[in-house]
Amino acid sequence: MNGTAARRAPSSAGSPLPARSTKWATADGRTPDDWSLGTGSLALRANSGRLRTGLLRQCAYVAIDVAMVMVGGAFLDLAYSHLHVFAAWVPAFAQLLAKPSTLSPSFLVLYAALIVLACKGQQLYRTPKELTATEETFVVAKAVGFATALLVLFIFTSDNREISRTAVACAGALNIFTLAGWRSAKRRYVLHRALQGASACRVLIIGNSRTAKAFASWLEANRHLGYSVRGFLETADGEADGRPSSKSESSGLLGSIQDLRRIALEEFIDQLFIALPADREIVKQVFLEAKRLRMDLNVVPDIYDGLGWHAPVHNIGGFPVLELHGQPIPAFGLAAKRAVDLALGSVLLVLAAPILAIAALAISFDSPGPILYAAQRMGKKGKKFRCYKLRTMVHDADDHKSVLRSTANQRNGPFFKIENDPRITRSGLWLRRFSIDELPQLINVICGDMSLVGPRPHPLDDVERYGVEDLRRLDVKPGLTGLWQVAARRDPSFETNMHCDLQYIENWSLYLDVKILLETVPVVLRGEGH
Repeated sequence: MNGTAARRAPSSAGSPLPARSTKWATADGRTPDDWSLGTGSLALRANSGRLRTGLLRQCAYVAIDVAMVMVGGAFLDLAYSHLHVFAAWVPAFAQLLAKPSTLSPSFLVLYAALIVLACKGQQLYRTPKELTATEETFVVAKAVGFATALLVLFIFTSDNREISRTAVACAGALNIFTLAGWRSAKRRYVLHRALQGASACRVLIIGNSRTAKAFASWLEANRHLGYSVRGFLETADGEADGRPSSKSESSGLLGSIQDLRRIALEEFIDQLFIALPADREIVKQVFLEAKRLRMDLNVVPDIYDGLGWHAPVHNIGGFPVLELHGQPIPAFGLAAKRAVDLALGSVLLVLAAPILAIAALAISFDSPGPILYAAQRMGKKGKKFRCYKLRTMVHDADDHKSVLRSTANQRNGPFFKIENDPRITRSGLWLRRFSIDELPQLINVICGDMSLVGPRPHPLDDVERYGVEDLRRLDVKPGLTGLWQVAARRDPSFETNMHCDLQYIENWSLYLDVKILLETVPVVLRGEGH
């Protein structure tokens, strides 16, 4: 609006606003308590006008891009036709210019459409002002490169031999230059006008806090964004006459919140910024007045001593949510980990089939009972699953566990382990020594209940004895092997086990998984299981 909105305000605007002790009222008698009533049509008109302006600007940018692609293609087609003259004189040109470019209008329209879609996907028609020229050029190159790659793929799949691949590559390079070039020229023009003060958006900041001063300093240091800070309004009650002192004028303080309407009109303000924290009623009052004056109103958050300064804002169900801290989930890494689990787990299960067959025979001849032992274990996020092992104990071993836990347990904390457990069978001793009894857990890995690497799954009765902090080891899938198995397998301390598991969780990477898997092999071959 560039200062024109204030001039369109009614003549009665010059009267000062009521003091904070009384409720503000609009021209039709509404108070801040009615701030959300009867303003739908006004907001709709403002939003529709802003949408129309933004749509027209985007259409203009699209038209420029299309024109650049078409003109560049015509230029290349003309250049190729003249360069063919030199092909007979210069052998190096003969192979390069073996056939004409034939960049027909229909071909260029297709190319322009692909570039526009790629630029749209890269948000190049809604480029933030904070994006630097170098960053914008890189984004343009990425969009044009993607569109050119799609076009080359189309040429190959359609077996079109009339279009020169060299011409397409030259067109891509030219389009990067022209599309980035006109955007750079536009940026320089806007910067030049902003530095001269022309078309600058005049800003008034509500608040005189540390956040307000920092925000104003940043706007002044980045004049190319097109903002001109006119001053501040304090939210506390001002002087009796409503005029700021000389000291206030020197610090940029123009008055108090009661002077908002008068100062906004005198300074031809285009946008209002409320620097939080601010009183809820003040925000509602400024909102009403901004609607009456048809000015943009923005909020600069200062949540928890400035933690919200650089926080991104998202919309969840229509509610603005300020993200103070984000711990991104490594989606690609987790997908790769799952792919490795499926592929390597399937291969290992096939290779382990003869060993499992021999072990099954040994178990069946050694003691009565099933070959497989399936028990409930606690998995990721507290999800229970059935974990498979080869049976290494007598078939009624679980019936004696509670007595042995209270009399013979050799581990600290929730762990339960006995060095010479009387329930273990003769074949079970060998199966445990070389960890053969855990090979059926490859089925759990393939099914997705476990991973090849991770904290070992604990029985449910052990998990019931966890402390609150111990539950952190359930943030990931349990593993067939883990950091504890290769670093401190014989350490009886539960704290050591927890430390290893948390170290793995907090420093996880695919490289760490590979390292643990490789270190597991010599541990198993040395027969350190017990």
